Amino acid sequence: MDARHVVPGFGGAGGGHGGVDPAGHGGEDAKGAGLRGLSHNPSRVRGAGNRSPRVSVDDLVGTRKASKGSASGGKDGDRRVGRRALLIGTALAAVGTAVVARDELGRVWWRVPGVRKPRKEGEVDFASAKWVAASDANWRMADRPDDYGIDMVVIHVTQGGYDSAVKVFRDPKHGAAAHYIVRKDGRVTQMIRELDVAYHAGNRAYNERSVGIEHEGFVERPEDFTDEMYEASAGLTARICARYDIPVDRKHIIGHVEVPGTDHTDPGEGWDWDRYMKLVRAAAKESTAA
Repeated sequence: MDARHVVPGFGGAGGGHGGVDPAGHGGEDAKGAGLRGLSHNPSRVRGAGNRSPRVSVDDLVGTRKASKGSASGGKDGDRRVGRRALLIGTALAAVGTAVVARDELGRVWWRVPGVRKPRKEGEVDFASAKWVAASDANWRMADRPDDYGIDMVVIHVTQGGYDSAVKVFRDPKHGAAAHYIVRKDGRVTQMIRELDVAYHAGNRAYNERSVGIEHEGFVERPEDFTDEMYEASAGLTARICARYDIPVDRKHIIGHVEVPGTDHTDPGEGWDWDRYMKLVRAAAKESTAA
């Protein structure tokens, strides 16, 4: 998050004092000027007859319209496979010649009405984490790493308190959320399963390939980054890296500021990267030894 761009009144992932920043924080495409400050998931606004599974009719038939300024041609264009693509993909797969089409269809098989990937309510990916569900408007269901490989961890700072971050992640109007929040006391809360795509990085491709970790505090107050927070976050990142065979280095563990196309500064100059990476490496070694 970035303290420079704030709309007061909210908390957590989207701006200081809990605000929704102009880039929409975690939307699927921060480059589209016309999308700033908006939820990048319009198809999740649906009628009562389409609440399960988490997909709209438009997602299945591809009624996407091109959006000026959006690199993807739509607010969340990757989520939708057009009618023509489905027909062509099905035909090619039938004769065994469409590897690409088969892969594309494989990513959306569970979006068909009545089909849903098996989930256990309240299940967490990090053993010591507490589960608090984010609004399903702030993420999209996936089957990572089978459909989208995970090779990155993105470090964020909430620009607010823990409670305000949880509040906005649970707000369907916010349009953004991260997989985890680490408190100052070291407690970890998971709000989105790692297998799903969280809207946290402000870049669709990075959302698909990464796990986002928020840290309670402000970028301009390095004292917010406590020993307990560093250690807990490092342990979490080490487990994520081990689970997906992610190299423990600064090319694969990055700050939000390093995500292309975003205008955020978190985790800020006060975040001690040298200390953090040493802790992650140590936690990774302990995990391997165990």
